[in-house]
Amino acid sequence: MQTRPLGQSGIEASVIGFGAWVTGGWMWGGVDDSESVGAIHAAIDHGITLIDTAPVYGYGHSEQVVGRALKGKRDKVVLATKCGLRWDMDPPKGEYHFSADEDGWQEKGSDAAKYDIYKYSGPEGIREEIESSLQRLGTDYIDLYQTHWQDSTTPSEDTMAELMKLKDGGKIRAIGVSNATVDHVKAYQNVGPVDSMQEKYSMLDRRLEDNGTLRFTAEVGIAVLAYSPLANGLLTGKITPDRKFNEGDIRSWRPRFSVENRQRVADFLALIQPIADNKGLTLTQLVLAWTVAQAGLTHALVGGRTEQQVKENAAAGQVVLSDGELKAIRDAVAQGTAGIE
Repeated sequence: MQTRPLGQSGIEASVIGFGAWVTGGWMWGGVDDSESVGAIHAAIDHGITLIDTAPVYGYGHSEQVVGRALKGKRDKVVLATKCGLRWDMDPPKGEYHFSADEDGWQEKGSDAAKYDIYKYSGPEGIREEIESSLQRLGTDYIDLYQTHWQDSTTPSEDTMAELMKLKDGGKIRAIGVSNATVDHVKAYQNVGPVDSMQEKYSMLDRRLEDNGTLRFTAEVGIAVLAYSPLANGLLTGKITPDRKFNEGDIRSWRPRFSVENRQRVADFLALIQPIADNKGLTLTQLVLAWTVAQAGLTHALVGGRTEQQVKENAAAGQVVLSDGELKAIRDAVAQGTAGIE
């Protein structure tokens, strides 16, 4: 497994990380906790050291399951979690983000909307969140602590000052941001070092290239952790046009997962299938290897429900693609993903 630094923190982490959104069960049609623990153990056994979660994934459930899985194994992983999305404040503070229940998004004010979720990164909120996360995760420190979404009601400088206090106190080792802009990062940098950005990136989501984010992070030495590098499974080749999704699965209503769009993706994947075959790789492994080979992109966070899925994902961290293979795939991406939303 290849490893790369998390910015200037001095922490090395596997290029393929385990993303624990699905571990919370929330928005993914449910999950088996014992199976999730087995998947995390498989990740560690196959060289994945980076485990990423968040309090809001299942309203604390993902962190609890990750904590259960890491008993006796905490020293083997780089543990990342987040702050700044609150469903549990009365009265709420910050900026309204969305409404949800145990399954996923719901219309605000509807009978089904059990939680109103706010973006809030005030200093006292962060102090509350870190203690709750440490308890759920069963640890006394977090390796990488990230602002999940950026709160427009709290000055970035105030948020960063509190994060620096946590770092100075030994409760966190590195600071990251997620769903942020270059301007957000620069504001944080006025107070302290930003070690990572976690952003959506895949063959279908290349906004970071167009808006200059990857160029900026490469210049200043910030790690970029891609979330949804398989586009919620769409780039694995396993979500065929006739696939049926479980109730509560976000893919059941997203336009990107329409039958027509799935067929377009299948046609695109057919363009790169020969490269995967020649390398003895699955499409999943080829896509992940290509992703972490992109300039400025340092790590990819991939979910997995089963030990077999995680084993397949981890193997991508050993793959090195040639310049010719990277160009051929890039050409196929440019040709085959046009028009796919």
